[in-house]
Amino acid sequence: MNRLNIITLGTKDIVKSHRFYKKLGFDTSIRGSETNPDIIFFRNEGTRIALYPVDELAKDINEASPPKIASGFPGITLAYNAKSINEVDEFIKMAESAGATIEKQPQETDWGGYSGYFTDLDGYYWEVAYGDLWEFDESNMLVIEDE
Repeated sequence: MNRLNIITLGTKDIVKSHRFYKKLGFDTSIRGSETNPDIIFFRNEGTRIALYPVDELAKDINEASPPKIASGFPGITLAYNAKSINEVDEFIKMAESAGATIEKQPQETDWGGYSGYFTDLDGYYWEVAYGDLWEFDESNMLVIEDE
């Protein structure tokens, strides 16, 4: 197993979350109706993202004894890798105007890059980062080579 196809984000209000991500420029596909979607898939390059009601996601894992839905830092972040410092700044501003909470303003990092963090409407942490040595493939995926 050497691939990750879909990351599903459990959401408290799938309609509001869908509006939020549309404001960030994500192209989506809805299963169900726009006012009552069953699931929403992102048509992004690379790994896919899906939005799904968090209670239903917990039941999908174990209907008889669904896992407890926690709050706070879940120990996972999602990342958008930008191609310039300016793109990082613009994306963070766009996220904030869409309703995100800025957790860390963009700034230079100890690893020589530039990044900031925001949380979406459900508290998922997103890093928006740039590194001047980064390269992207034809699918806009970050190329990570062994050293």
